Amino acid sequence: MPPPARVHFVLPGGVFLLFRESAASVATRILEGSLALHLTENFRHLHGRMPAQAEIRSWERSLPALVNALIEAGLDEVEVLVEYSLPLTSKRADAVLAGVHPTTREPSYVVVELKQWSSAYPDEEEPLLCRIDSYAQPVLNPIEQVRGYCEYLLSFNGALERTPKSLAGVVFLHNATEFSVAGLRAVKEDQYGRMYTGEQRGAFMEFLRSRLAAQPGAQAADELLAGKVRPSKQLMSVAAAEIRDREQFVLIAEQREAYEQVMSAVRKAKRSNHKQVIVVTGGPGAGKSVVAMSLLGELYRRGVPALHATGSQSFTKTMRKVAGARKREVQQLFKYFNSFMDAEPNDIDVLICDEAHRLRKTSANRYTKAELRTGRPQVAELIDAARVPVFLLDQHQVVRPGEMGTKEAIQQAAAAQGLECTVVELDGQFRCGGSEAYEKWVVDLLGLDGGTPHHWAPDGKFELLTAGSPQELEEFLISRRAEGYGARISAGYCWKWTTKITPTMTALPTDVVIGDWARPWNVYGDRSMLGAPPAPLWATDPAGFTQVGCVYTAQGFEYDWSGVIMGPDLVWRTDRWVVDRSASKDPSFTKATSDEDIARLIRNTYKVLLTRGMVGTIIYSTDPETRDKLRSLVHAASEGKSPVPVPSRA
Repeated sequence: MPPPARVHFVLPGGVFLLFRESAASVATRILEGSLALHLTENFRHLHGRMPAQAEIRSWERSLPALVNALIEAGLDEVEVLVEYSLPLTSKRADAVLAGVHPTTREPSYVVVELKQWSSAYPDEEEPLLCRIDSYAQPVLNPIEQVRGYCEYLLSFNGALERTPKSLAGVVFLHNATEFSVAGLRAVKEDQYGRMYTGEQRGAFMEFLRSRLAAQPGAQAADELLAGKVRPSKQLMSVAAAEIRDREQFVLIAEQREAYEQVMSAVRKAKRSNHKQVIVVTGGPGAGKSVVAMSLLGELYRRGVPALHATGSQSFTKTMRKVAGARKREVQQLFKYFNSFMDAEPNDIDVLICDEAHRLRKTSANRYTKAELRTGRPQVAELIDAARVPVFLLDQHQVVRPGEMGTKEAIQQAAAAQGLECTVVELDGQFRCGGSEAYEKWVVDLLGLDGGTPHHWAPDGKFELLTAGSPQELEEFLISRRAEGYGARISAGYCWKWTTKITPTMTALPTDVVIGDWARPWNVYGDRSMLGAPPAPLWATDPAGFTQVGCVYTAQGFEYDWSGVIMGPDLVWRTDRWVVDRSASKDPSFTKATSDEDIARLIRNTYKVLLTRGMVGTIIYSTDPETRDKLRSLVHAASEGKSPVPVPSRA
């Protein structure tokens, strides 16, 4: 009898592992018919939900194909790590094999991607994308998928970064014949990405023997799991090199699919008079802006006419400063959505519209020339401006009246012009420590998708805390900054903002007042004031910590620790949220803004603020009943588990 199933592992850096045993032990469980049951229970305990039937089928059909090959290859003692999560993301490799290299006698690892496909073919001669008859949209070629996983692990796991030759990647299509997937081999194969079919089972076993010796792999697995996780590359800190020099980000899974869809459309546009609209959707931290930067960098290096546009002054000005610091032509790559009112049709090849949830009905404002006040929809202007317009958005981040960027609106605008519109949905999580559980907790907390608030179950990937006072929140973040983390405090727009700084002032006005705690809002405008950075740089300049940011300066950015102050505009009363529009000081809300719209926009505002952190979030509410509710949701889940740390004022 095998030992009892090990519960899931929570590893340093929020890395998860669903199951780990030797190949021989896993084979015994398969023979008994208990493996899928154990994996299902571990998954439910880890993620708080049942796995999808497709996932269970994969465990029942694909894992036995892999384990049987290991046993027949004489690799009984190789360690099998099932559903190994990539560091700092929600993406998982189907399996990682850990053992000893037969030649070097050093630790050796094989990332395995398992597919049940019986056939697949390239997408219109674009080998990096492939089509499966049962899928509506093309997906990433699995050879490229597993290669991306390997490159990502090399970038983020300290046990591998010094020994890149210890890692290999392989796809096993155990149901496929060579003929049925021959087109996939147009993608080059190398150490990090190669493919075997069921027809090549013998060759697959030889490959496994070339990477793994018939020796116990437990120690090698221990070393991999103990490898120090390196922090995620911050978008702004590498944007300059991304655009000017070389690729900085490793795109994986759907991120790479989105990238390849755009590059494919660019190639089609060059070959013929082809125009295609692409929409990339995903929640905060799904990697939309990383895709945007990777595309802009590659197109810039290839000399393809391309521009980046947003509706965010903070984001655009920050990118101009960071990415175009010493190169004016790079600065000119970053525009605003309303920059294309009089653009010639298809004047540029690619227009990357980041933060497209901030699209407005029209581009016209009070400064617009009379001849340009045509009432033409802004989305139509952007579609017209390029052969390949790309829209990246999260409609739960609409926070201002008049913002109307949704997938459906863009699809309708494309259809009105008779254009093909391709949608790619990013379902991964790269912010919030890669914690899907935290993003869902926030969405349910605010009732954005019909969910209800529930207890936070600490998942090892992301830290969530509450504070009893703004002083406690601030002192906790100060202690995190002393440890080398970045941190910011943001708040709902519930305090008036002094926007005019006079020459006689010696300090910024402390507008955000809670009891005897008072701090200034971030500086209004584009100039530094009294030692504080301008509004567009609040999230990236270290001096921004001493001011409280609003949603308009926080949106689109990320920092390690996020302190969020919930004001009286959203409070908990007995069993539901109550929105008090009179408590909001947001000047964009007018008498014409409906109660329904204000309720939605305020909830979306807190969704944005609560999802800026990479490592953790600490929340304070100015309302006592709301504080009690948050405390009960965050800390009640720790009963019977390791305690959730509560910040101390010591």
